[in-house]
Amino acid sequence: MADKTLTSANSVYMLSVRSLFPAPQQLQEYAADDAFSTEQVQPSEVVMGVDGVMSAGWLPTMTPQSITLQANSASAEIFDAWYAASKAVRELYYADAIITLPGLGLVYTCTKGALTGYTTIVGVKKILQPRTFTITWQSIEPAPL
Repeated sequence: MADKTLTSANSVYMLSVRSLFPAPQQLQEYAADDAFSTEQVQPSEVVMGVDGVMSAGWLPTMTPQSITLQANSASAEIFDAWYAASKAVRELYYADAIITLPGLGLVYTCTKGALTGYTTIVGVKKILQPRTFTITWQSIEPAPL
């Protein structure tokens, strides 16, 4: 891709939840100023010995990702069903996702995600507020589009 852009409007987020939604579902109707983002991970542990010599080691990491949807988003029903199914059977359902960012020419493959944050009801203010959901991924791997 010759010219990369900061356009996020053409991003595509396809989510599947094993045994519940095996066919990927496209998430839509994100919050106006916040669609989805990941937290920073800590891939190393660094310590300083009493003699002033630093030692470090690589650590495997999990990546928490927040997804924020408008209060009236039909995609929120996917998270509602995922939460309700897990609650009913008292067991986890893992998810997988493919996120495409054409502006950057990248596609991200997300594997083995657990629903680790769930907003049960929208905030009721002047207008109904967005809901945020968190998926913690075992891995997120980028690749060129």
